[in-house]
Amino acid sequence: MSMQHFDVLIIGAGVSGIGMACHLKRECPGKSFAILERRRSLGGTWDLFRYPGIRSDSDMFTFGYNFRPWTGGKVLADGASIKDYVRETACEHDVERHIRYGLAVKTADWSGVDKCWKLSALNEATGETATFTASFLIGCTGYYNYDQGYKPDFPGENDFRGQVVHPQHWPEDLDYTGRKVVVIGSGATAITLVPTMAEKAAHVTMLQRSPSYLIPLPSTDKVTLALQKFLPEKTVYRLTRARNIAISRFLYLRSRKSPKFMRRLFLGIIKRQVAGRADMRHFTPDYNPWDQRLCVVKDGDLFQAMKAGRASIATDHIERFTETGICLKSGEELEADIIIPATGLDIQMLGGIRPTVDGQEVVMKDKVIYKNVMVEGVPNAGMIFGYTNISWTLKVDIAAEYLCRLMNLMDRQGYRTVVARDTENSRAEDTILGSLNSGYIHRAADRLPRQGTHGPWKSSQNYLEDVKILRFEPIEDGYLEFDGKRTPARATESSGCLRPIRSALFGA
Repeated sequence: MSMQHFDVLIIGAGVSGIGMACHLKRECPGKSFAILERRRSLGGTWDLFRYPGIRSDSDMFTFGYNFRPWTGGKVLADGASIKDYVRETACEHDVERHIRYGLAVKTADWSGVDKCWKLSALNEATGETATFTASFLIGCTGYYNYDQGYKPDFPGENDFRGQVVHPQHWPEDLDYTGRKVVVIGSGATAITLVPTMAEKAAHVTMLQRSPSYLIPLPSTDKVTLALQKFLPEKTVYRLTRARNIAISRFLYLRSRKSPKFMRRLFLGIIKRQVAGRADMRHFTPDYNPWDQRLCVVKDGDLFQAMKAGRASIATDHIERFTETGICLKSGEELEADIIIPATGLDIQMLGGIRPTVDGQEVVMKDKVIYKNVMVEGVPNAGMIFGYTNISWTLKVDIAAEYLCRLMNLMDRQGYRTVVARDTENSRAEDTILGSLNSGYIHRAADRLPRQGTHGPWKSSQNYLEDVKILRFEPIEDGYLEFDGKRTPARATESSGCLRPIRSALFGA
């Protein structure tokens, strides 16, 4: 296959990749680009996961793109609806024709002599290899391995006579009607699976080593539905989006500043939900709120399933699998026909690609991240990486806007290369995922780039702050080198202290 050149190559056609492409069409209309996508369809996460009840765990008014309103009053959308929204967005902005499906990028090499990236991509259906070059490369692959999720090696697993099904590889023909199911885990996937499967299964048990913080959330927004009867759709979207951003930010900040108070608040909400029908030890974590992500319970469905006797929770450790289920360290045995290890993700940066710069491999754990958008020392490259404490897409929008601003400035000034340089040795031990201490983050500590101790190298996980930095502060900030030369910092491009906040809450 012949070599093809583009101004910009985007890796991944999920929420991040489609968002980046739409911003390119809107803000850099003269640039040629392509999206390289390994799967046969767009959607990323929302095309991969097919387990029962798959849905967002962020509200759709902040998960939706800032340039295309999420319509209706549905707060927590199912996976198929989210994929449809992404596809419709791609069609509306004419970016789907730029997607090259079925291509798994294997190598990405920067040449300082040629001032471009060279990528090789395998067509997994034909075995052919395609070669692409690009002036700018943007990774939109998310942060986990699509080939496999994380699953511990359970003692005695081969003895189990039933089925073991990982949520990341859900069989289309799996029939669990009238069967006993054990879901291992206490995260978002387990919280979604248990009440959904309980509608058909004989009984579903959620087996957890330790509880997570749960928060019930209605699936429809009655206030938004009422406003839509009187106000334009875009206005309602912006108002609802601003409200939800403010609420999410408030809950996160209060959790960090007053963990004991917020712990009592969250546990009090759950106590009212279970109404004395379940032991609160199953809902009482041993860590503070937002040390790990909160898990959203849609319409309180998990609690309803438990009160109806269709589902239950066991908090214990696994001794071993048996022929008929799981033996716990307490001595209790859980009978099961189907066991589902909802045990987390396997973290993987850039879809497993190991980029090189002039022949030297980029070792991510040795690098710091610049404004959470660029990797130190890697020229002409961006990385779209969403938030962990609020909707992922909020960061996608402003990171994409920043990269478009950067490329437009380079065009105006005639620059061919840009690279972020950490000349102050600001590397810290915290990864780009911040202060979260979830198991999947600890397991990936040797694969994630680091934050710095200060300035643009430090990730705040603060949407309002990032809007100010990425949308309004000058590109030439004294940290970037253009064509090998560091330019002095310029005065801020924003005027007035309220503009960034107004923009963050109400959109571009």
